[in-house]
Amino acid sequence: MNICVFLSAADLDDRYTRPAREFAELLGKGGHSLVWGGSDVGLMKVVADGVQETGGRLLGVSVDFLAATARAGADEMVIARDLAERKALLLAKADAVVIMVGGTGTLDEATEILELKKHGKTEKPVVLLNTAGFYDGLKEQFHRMEAEGFLPCPLTDLVFFAEEPVGALAYLEESVGTR
Repeated sequence: MNICVFLSAADLDDRYTRPAREFAELLGKGGHSLVWGGSDVGLMKVVADGVQETGGRLLGVSVDFLAATARAGADEMVIARDLAERKALLLAKADAVVIMVGGTGTLDEATEILELKKHGKTEKPVVLLNTAGFYDGLKEQFHRMEAEGFLPCPLTDLVFFAEEPVGALAYLEESVGTR
């Protein structure tokens, strides 16, 4: 399965890098491919290293203004013109999506896939990996949106919240039928 991971390119501490590395190794050992923003820095590098070192493939989609940080040695690397094209290419190459810790770019990517799911434009499974409680506030906000009628479908139809990497991958494999 091609698993798109939305995540930060920042250098982060062990409470974020260790679970990201664990997920990456599970992905690679499972024979899956990583679809990611293509950067060879920060958390993106940690995940790409973990996937590649355990036998998984790397399908990167960088963007023109970040091409200098694109990972050399990826199995495939595409350079998009802008962030909108990058998101579209990432989603087109993916069978499933995992949202890891990140900043505004990651949040933008996360809300885009959830909006597409809400409107029935994709049925790809989406997991929000809530490493170290990073997304507790967002999770609470989503539950409020659901409770107050802002979502036209149950939240569980849009996203699965996982606290650990193994649960995230198990959900995806079960959803896509590779387990």
